[in-house]
Amino acid sequence: MQPPANTGSLQGIKVIDLSRVLGGPYCTQILADHGADVLKIEPPQGDETRGWGPPFNAQGTASYFLGLNRNKRGMTMDLYDHAQREELLKLLATADVLVENFKTGSMEKWGLGFDTLHAKFPRLIHCRVSGFGADGPLGGLPGYDAAIQAMSGLMSINGEKDGEPLRMGIPVVDVATGMSAALGILLALQERHTSGKGQFVESSLYDNGLALLHPHSANHLLDGRVPGRSGNAHPNIVPYDTFATGTEPIFLAVGNDGQFTTLVKTIGAPELAADSRFESNKQRNINRVALKELLEDKLKLFACKPLADLLIRAGVPCAPIQDIQAALSDEHTQHRDMVVRIGDYKGVASPIKLSRTPASYSLPPPER
Repeated sequence: MQPPANTGSLQGIKVIDLSRVLGGPYCTQILADHGADVLKIEPPQGDETRGWGPPFNAQGTASYFLGLNRNKRGMTMDLYDHAQREELLKLLATADVLVENFKTGSMEKWGLGFDTLHAKFPRLIHCRVSGFGADGPLGGLPGYDAAIQAMSGLMSINGEKDGEPLRMGIPVVDVATGMSAALGILLALQERHTSGKGQFVESSLYDNGLALLHPHSANHLLDGRVPGRSGNAHPNIVPYDTFATGTEPIFLAVGNDGQFTTLVKTIGAPELAADSRFESNKQRNINRVALKELLEDKLKLFACKPLADLLIRAGVPCAPIQDIQAALSDEHTQHRDMVVRIGDYKGVASPIKLSRTPASYSLPPPER
């Protein structure tokens, strides 16, 4: 069976990927899915996420690695060895992008820092994924997702109101950092059309952790209050929370007065839309506790899934709370082609949909 044709927007772009773990590989998988020729170069011992399991595939590679490294060619290289660094320079001579996440100073020590590479290859875009950036009080120090969640304030606003600060259940900072790195590379590629020159792109976990704090950061910067935890409830919008029904809980995400009016009419409580306590989002926020009690009195007469279908088709954003198996096997997931299959490999597809130059999937993650 022939692999699908490369129809991606980044056809002809060559990427050397020296990064490991999550942020960098997530970035380069985005580029690879959209047509870039990505060569993943691992150290002799391999990307450490190959061992971050179980589960493992038949070749002994962990799912963690498999989820971040499709559509890439692979090889190993020991950059402590001078001769192998010379081989890397030969590869960089024809590359458009270099992505790495080495400790600050490592690339410079090897004669591969941005200034040196820019002098040799002025069109090369050099992207570094780091914990804190290269300078400042924490410059050059190591950073992992969970520690940055703690330091950036993300954990402080996640969890139940009376509970402990809670790490989010996905490596959200790493993923955001990878996305920002990919965006930065694309911006640099676009600018190169004008200047003819590459540039240094940096995406740090710390910066991205702070950038994810909306609306809590915006709230604090406006009124000075320190946001706290509110469980599933939104700090600004009401009703935007989990609500009990006659079966499983439902999540209501009501963003405006029209949706609120539709919600209460649909569940048989139209009088709530006329109640002065609930006539605007501001009033609903002030009276959120009373509103939740009144809504749940009506919602307990409904089963969750039929109600969710009824409400969303009426224009009220809502959903049942699905586990991962249910989400990945959902009919809409299948319709959107969001599960990729390449031989024995399965993964989540690119969420970026382009009409004329769509993503394509031809290579499973490289074996060692």
